[in-house]
Amino acid sequence: MKIALPSRGDQIDNHFGHCEYFTVFTIDTATKEIIDSQSVSSPEGCGCKSNIASTLADMGVKVMLAGNMGEGAVRVLNKSGIEVLRGCSGNVKTAALKWLQGSLKDSGDSCHAHEHGCHNE
Repeated sequence: MKIALPSRGDQIDNHFGHCEYFTVFTIDTATKEIIDSQSVSSPEGCGCKSNIASTLADMGVKVMLAGNMGEGAVRVLNKSGIEVLRGCSGNVKTAALKWLQGSLKDSGDSCHAHEHGCHNE
């Protein structure tokens, strides 16, 4: 199983659509351990209008641990078979390990203010 986290450095980027890249962890579901990681380039522009959801789904990603994202991005990821947990922050590996322990839940918070303009196109 694979999980993805929008990343900036080794931290979860608070804005899904503007992250530097996505950290993708491969999880051994039997042992609940991270067995591999890779970086996937983030597309230019706003995440919900890119092909990143299908790219990640094609790689086998089933869960997105994110800081904040709009409802459009959540819908696009869900339609691609990727569950979304918002409200995550901090180090990407620490967040992934917390998720594996079952201690992360979706905050339900969505980004509504898009002052950067990507949703006004």
